[in-house]
Amino acid sequence: MSNLDPVLIYLILFFFAFIENIFPPSPSDVVVVVGASLIATTSMEFIPVLVIASVGSSLGYMLMYLMGKLFGEKIIRSGRLSFITQEGLSNTDIWFNKWGYKLILANRFMPGTRSVISFFTGVYELEVLKTFLYSTISAFAWNILIIYAGMLLGSNVELIDYYLSTYSVVGIAITVVVVLYFVIKYFIKRKKS
Repeated sequence: MSNLDPVLIYLILFFFAFIENIFPPSPSDVVVVVGASLIATTSMEFIPVLVIASVGSSLGYMLMYLMGKLFGEKIIRSGRLSFITQEGLSNTDIWFNKWGYKLILANRFMPGTRSVISFFTGVYELEVLKTFLYSTISAFAWNILIIYAGMLLGSNVELIDYYLSTYSVVGIAITVVVVLYFVIKYFIKRKKS
């Protein structure tokens, strides 16, 4: 990557930061770390990398917010998704109404749930400007950490990738356990009735 034009690298960083909210398995954090490791050896600088990655992430977040706002109620409350119960939705309503904006702030630090949270902020029609502001703050905070880590470790991208992958695996495992809990609870309740 160090042989590429810095403008192209910035575009790649923006693309991966944007697409992560839409296609969560994308390796955007790793791409940002690799981009950050180039700061020491190329003409790239910390602030542009931070701004480009954070704005890309925030715009991707807002696209999922828009999808949730336009289509969420039709999809979620239609009854077409058999694993989503009305009781589960009621609990989500209470939980999201209570913690909605705090979830946006914590969003970037919760791997595996980033696109879900952005979608549900649209479903619950949280205020657009406040949502954008909070998602941008969250993106900047997260990107400061991983860009700084990339700068510190420079060419040790494999080490950073290992730690980010481990963090993601733990986060996804917790998410899977929570989802399985609700799915099993749903099937037990359905079997009893």
